[in-house]
Amino acid sequence: MVVIALSTSYAESGWYKYIFALLLGNSAAEYVLMRSMFKPLELFIGLRYTRAKRRNHFISFISVSSMLGIMLGVVALITVMSVMNGFHKEVRERILGMTSHASIIARDGALEEWQQVMQLSKGHQRVVGQAPFVEVQAMLTSGEKVNGAMLRGILEEHESKVSDVGMHMRVGELSQLEAGKFRIVLGRELANILNVVVGDKVTVVTPQVSVTVAGIMPRLKNFTVAGIFEVGMGEYDRGVGLVHLQDAAKLLRMGESVTGVRLKLDDLYLAPQVSHELASQLPGSYRVTDWTLQHRNFFRALSTEKRMMGLILFLIVAVAAFNIVSTLVMVVTDKQSDIAILRTLGASPKSIMAVFIVQGATIGFVGTMLGIIGGILLSLNLEVIVKGIEQLFSVDFLDPNIYYISDLPSDMQFGDVIAVSLTAFLITLLATIYPAWKASRVQPAEALRYE
Repeated sequence: MVVIALSTSYAESGWYKYIFALLLGNSAAEYVLMRSMFKPLELFIGLRYTRAKRRNHFISFISVSSMLGIMLGVVALITVMSVMNGFHKEVRERILGMTSHASIIARDGALEEWQQVMQLSKGHQRVVGQAPFVEVQAMLTSGEKVNGAMLRGILEEHESKVSDVGMHMRVGELSQLEAGKFRIVLGRELANILNVVVGDKVTVVTPQVSVTVAGIMPRLKNFTVAGIFEVGMGEYDRGVGLVHLQDAAKLLRMGESVTGVRLKLDDLYLAPQVSHELASQLPGSYRVTDWTLQHRNFFRALSTEKRMMGLILFLIVAVAAFNIVSTLVMVVTDKQSDIAILRTLGASPKSIMAVFIVQGATIGFVGTMLGIIGGILLSLNLEVIVKGIEQLFSVDFLDPNIYYISDLPSDMQFGDVIAVSLTAFLITLLATIYPAWKASRVQPAEALRYE
């Protein structure tokens, strides 16, 4: 203790600090050296404790396991969120391939001046495509087979501007829907249910009725199957039939009217805003809806699922953070004599606390950075990796005969990467506070009593 006391008086004078370092040969002497050579001192000591070879190898093992735990947690979070983003994007595109970003519908169900509405909506800078449509719930029958479906009348030259159903035709073309020919294009599953192929007849029964000598009869009409489409969504492949706009209007006795006008926007996420603007600009009484309202519950469920999966996977990072707490508590216990000597040489409680915060933060930072690198690489190459594993083990993780989406899509968003990284590092930083505070409370006299 005499040597230590002398060191404080001579530490600032020339070569004496090197002599005391050689004499003492421990962190106390090094503190004398470092105080005059390194700024900030707490950062240097914290980093030195992190990289130094510890006497207690169990502490080193827990430190490494904590770092690996944080890394694995970040990798898992980035990868899973990227996969969920990919699935959401795929589902959204398939849904919007059959529906529209926004629709303008007459409140009484019959839009007579639809050409005028198309012209007015075309003036909006966000509208890039328009298509009139007639829509009604109907019953389709073929022999003894019966199934309900949405009957939609379209104009092929306009339909391609608002949907991509023409790109998903398995048999036939949308151009075969000609006025007066009474042809129909069915979803693949609907065609299978009705047991029909191209060229077969199906009977369309509508809710409208006709008064005949035999009494009140539902309106029905035979249509010829002209094509089959498959968009990969059961809701549409099993429940939609497409006919020509004039044929649908004639069947429903709508004359020149239509049900509404479908719109495609240059940015689908602006659909609510554009719908509100169009509703205020269009003359007359119209109802403007968008895809966020039509499928609100579905997309809300997907969003909730993503948040809950993220919360569950954050438990991996939390476990790793608890390991950091254990590591630092044992380091504090192991380094009590060194802490006491540093306090004797003038280190403040705040400095001691900062030393161990730096040590824990370093573990968290390295683990988070490794996780970011691993997560980005895995997310960007996930499809290739999954296909390689499937080929290697001759398995299908997503059987195309069962699932509509047979690939494993990945859509990594840097906003998610940043959020995951910051949250993971913040958790590890908070985990260092208690052990660092305990270290700052070490009493030199108590710690050096038996040294």
